[in-house]
Amino acid sequence: MMIRISFFVLLILVCNFTFAKSEPSVFYKGNHPFIKYTGRVDFSDSEKPKFWASGTYLEIKFSGTYFNLKINDQMLYGNVLNYLEIKVDDQPAYRIQLKGKENIISLAKNLSKGTHTIIICKNTEPDNGYVQILGIECSKLLKPAPQQKRKMEFIGDSMTCGTGSDESGVKCKSGQWYDQHNAYSAYGPVTARSLNARWQLSSVSGIGLIHSCCNKKTVMPQVFDKINMAQDTIAWDFKRYQADVVTVCLGQNDGIQDSTRFVEAYINFASKLRKYYPKARLIFLSSPMADTELKTAMVKYITAVKDHLYLKGDKNIGTYIFAKQYHQGCDGHPTVAEHQEIALELSKYIKKTLNYLIQRHTRGLRKDSSVLERCSTDTRFRHFSAVYCEPMVSPNSIRRRVSRVQASTCISTS
Repeated sequence: MMIRISFFVLLILVCNFTFAKSEPSVFYKGNHPFIKYTGRVDFSDSEKPKFWASGTYLEIKFSGTYFNLKINDQMLYGNVLNYLEIKVDDQPAYRIQLKGKENIISLAKNLSKGTHTIIICKNTEPDNGYVQILGIECSKLLKPAPQQKRKMEFIGDSMTCGTGSDESGVKCKSGQWYDQHNAYSAYGPVTARSLNARWQLSSVSGIGLIHSCCNKKTVMPQVFDKINMAQDTIAWDFKRYQADVVTVCLGQNDGIQDSTRFVEAYINFASKLRKYYPKARLIFLSSPMADTELKTAMVKYITAVKDHLYLKGDKNIGTYIFAKQYHQGCDGHPTVAEHQEIALELSKYIKKTLNYLIQRHTRGLRKDSSVLERCSTDTRFRHFSAVYCEPMVSPNSIRRRVSRVQASTCISTS
């Protein structure tokens, strides 16, 4: 009898041990095609992608109860360590700091069995150096769901980076200058998520359009075509990310400048953007950090830019002036809560403006069955969720031209 009992006890122990070890552990390199990157990523070392820009992120779908990340930090000056934002499924996002040059980090554990998604976002900015993805470890990496079709890009300075916004771990005036960075919760990514879009931040602290602060020797038009914008190195291929909406928030570091010089530089930069993004909606923003004097000047600057470009025939542009000054964070930057308010303002403007364009260009055309049939059947429009026929006015005649509305302009107001 004792032998039989001992046998069953041993059998139970073996089964439990086998069950505990049954979940596989597989390492996948950082360049696996199922790992989806959004942002300016350097793939020159194809197996170890690296990136500098704030807000650059990975989206990963996997199965299993755990997820580990193997990541290197450039660790500038031997002590600058980057922050990441981690979001697993619908759980609240959380913030971590890397601990050294080489890191193996458990980002999720004790998850329910089944399928999960994780977002890994760089919270700190280009001046904090790069992070390099060596790979991930999980039970099984899965084919990702299709990424959002709409793409947005946010050009700016430290505010766009999310600098000085998050005191949840370290209070202002304490720790290091980058301890309050939170790009994931900055107005750009928050706006994009509210509009079901991907985001890319092209921003550098201290940078200006014609004058940068803090001893920075570069300006945005100079570095905009680079992957490492902080050091003006590694050319970026704009074909890799064609934004549907591009916002420009520059001028805070310039301050009040000679209006002619500033407006001319802005027009030149906007013209460069149009070459990079021929179909994007360009939106010129005032600085949410600006005081009354600077805000008044910026309204004049960006209005003059818009009027000039309109006269030159570019109508796919707009301007937005923020309702108030947001500056309750570290060193006069917006807080995380204020970034939410900024994003709410901006997303409402984008919805209202782009939906208005659709309504304006479709008004009165519903009875034109031949035009509507062409719009719905022309294969050139198959990747767009709406089309319109835009009346074009010339001094000698009025003609109708079939045109298209990109997916980014078809934003639900629900």
